[in-house]
Amino acid sequence: MIFGTTLLTFVHVAISLVGLGSGLGVMYGLLAAKRSESWTATFLVSTVLTSATGFLFPFERFLPSHALSILSLLVLAVAIFAKYARHLAGAWRQAYVATAVTALYFNFFVLVVQLFQKVPVLKAMAPTQSEAPFLLTQVILLVTFAVAGVAAAIKNRDQTVRVG
Repeated sequence: MIFGTTLLTFVHVAISLVGLGSGLGVMYGLLAAKRSESWTATFLVSTVLTSATGFLFPFERFLPSHALSILSLLVLAVAIFAKYARHLAGAWRQAYVATAVTALYFNFFVLVVQLFQKVPVLKAMAPTQSEAPFLLTQVILLVTFAVAGVAAAIKNRDQTVRVG
C-alpha cells in the first residue's frame, strides 16, 4: 500500500499543479476578457480530478479536506454547466466567472495549507495552522481572490469577450 499511496500522492500533486497553473491562465483570461478554450478545459478537468482523487487516499473519518473537495466539485459542476451547457449566455457568464474564481481559490487555499504542513520553515511558524502567519496568509489569499473575482466579473459583464 505504501507504493500505491506514494504513486497516488505523486499523481494527485501533479494534477493539482496542472490545475493551479492552468487556473492562473484562466484567471488571466478572465481579467483580460480573453478566453482560452484550452486553458479553460485543462483547468476544469484537472481541478475536478484534483478534488476527486483526494477521496482515494485512505481515511478513517470525514475531514475538512473532504468537505472542501465536495464544495469544490459542486462549484465546478456549476462552472462546467455554465460554460458548456449554457455557453456563458446571459447570467451564466457571471456564474461561470464566480465559480471558476472560487474553484481556483479553493486550489490555492489547499496549496497554502499543504505548504504550511510540509515546508519546515512554514511549519515552524505555524505548527497548528491557527497561528498568525498562517491566518494572515489565508486572509491575504482570500482578499486577493475576492478583488480579482470582482474585477473579472466587471470585465466580463458584456458579451464582447474575445476567444484566443
